[in-house]
Amino acid sequence: MNFLYNILVFKATMLLSILAFFSKKLKLFVDGRKETFSKISALKNEETIWIHAASLGEFEQARPIIEELKKDYKQYKILVTFFSPSGYEIRKNYNLADVVCYMPLDSRTNARKFIETVNPKFAIFIKYEFWPNFLNELKKKEIPTILVSGILRKNQIFFKFYGGFMRKSLQAFNHFFVQNQISKELLNSISFNNVTIAGDTRFDRVSKILEQDNSLDFINQFKDHKYTVVAGSTWQEGEELLVNYINNNASEDEKFIIAPHNIKQEAILELQKSINKKTVLFSDKSDKNLSEYQVFIIDTIGILTKIYAAADIAYVGGGLNTGLHNILEPATFGIPVIIGNKYDKFKEALDLVKIGGCISIKNQEEFTNNLIHLKKDGNFRKLTGVINKRYIKDNLGATKLVMNYLKDKL
Repeated sequence: MNFLYNILVFKATMLLSILAFFSKKLKLFVDGRKETFSKISALKNEETIWIHAASLGEFEQARPIIEELKKDYKQYKILVTFFSPSGYEIRKNYNLADVVCYMPLDSRTNARKFIETVNPKFAIFIKYEFWPNFLNELKKKEIPTILVSGILRKNQIFFKFYGGFMRKSLQAFNHFFVQNQISKELLNSISFNNVTIAGDTRFDRVSKILEQDNSLDFINQFKDHKYTVVAGSTWQEGEELLVNYINNNASEDEKFIIAPHNIKQEAILELQKSINKKTVLFSDKSDKNLSEYQVFIIDTIGILTKIYAAADIAYVGGGLNTGLHNILEPATFGIPVIIGNKYDKFKEALDLVKIGGCISIKNQEEFTNNLIHLKKDGNFRKLTGVINKRYIKDNLGATKLVMNYLKDKL
């Protein structure tokens, strides 16, 4: 199986190089990796801690660990690698990392060259990044490695009869910090007992959001003390539900802020055109009295978290088709959260739907009815938000457990 895996990596490398000519995202994926080895050369002979995150969501789980490392272990350089362009492109200038780059594709040659160049003092993988050649090289070099905020599922290859080569790669991990009991039991079932149920470091991350100034003058001007729905990281399928509600059910005293996942100009203009209420774009807000508008489309990135602070309720996109985005950020502000019905891979969504802080919808009727109910029933809205706020508070502490482990190793 290991031989077949390496053949697949080789073929994937060739195929991606060809497909990159036809896809902007794949071009970023391929071209960005051409810079990796020149970037990490700056870390040669340095004491380095390597943190690997697949994409932006996993980076948010890594972030509280990075912040603590920079505070308490200033002697180490920090290397952050990404697998996906959607993480790298947004965080490539992250100021707490000394080097940010793409992780090379998982070939034996890449893994060997990467590890020999960086020679990390410690490696931290986030959530579910398991690359056998890199892990085998870390083990061969006896570099301490841990998994943080890990999630394991029964259908993963580790737990199949043919998954022996992947199970072997898990031996690289000195310790697994997992999110739940199921993950612990699954690892125990294949004889890994070096496991701690620590929870998710993102709770520590989002709780700190409340300590910062989340006020944005232009958002306050737009809101104008009116009831406001914030729709964050929206995709087309969710935007269609929202636009239908705005056009046919929204009252004049109800405001909407939409922060689409896709902020390409043509998509933004198409969204704006579909709305029959007075609508303004972030990129066109200068010299306008924002309080006169009912819909505000945010065609930029990096400010959604602060925008959630102005919301009375939030809709978080991705759960109808592509993959649910971050629901913990709005939840930390103590507001109700509406999501789609495809969230089974997200523990926090499963938990919050079960206890009533998060409302799952699957069609226009459910979306509209819940928006109407939440607006009309202030007590229900408040109680739902309290559930979310309490859930965040009850799940703090993962970062502390990880750092307590690291202080004896660094």
